[in-house]
Amino acid sequence: METVKAMKLLTLEEVAQMLRKSPAQLRWMKHAGTGPKCAKLGGRVMYREQDVIDWVNAAFESEETA
Repeated sequence: METVKAMKLLTLEEVAQMLRKSPAQLRWMKHAGTGPKCAKLGGRVMYREQDVIDWVNAAFESEETA
């Protein structure tokens, strides 16, 4: 069995603030499948900080090739 590394979990509101989006905009992105990966944990939508960072980096990488 693989060990889970320590990770920072962020709420929808924290990620919205990081991305300079409103929580409603981030909810829509989640619904449309265009936002960072998230999961429902204990009834709350949570994001791994690294997934958000990877999502932002991928957006910049796709802009460089466009």
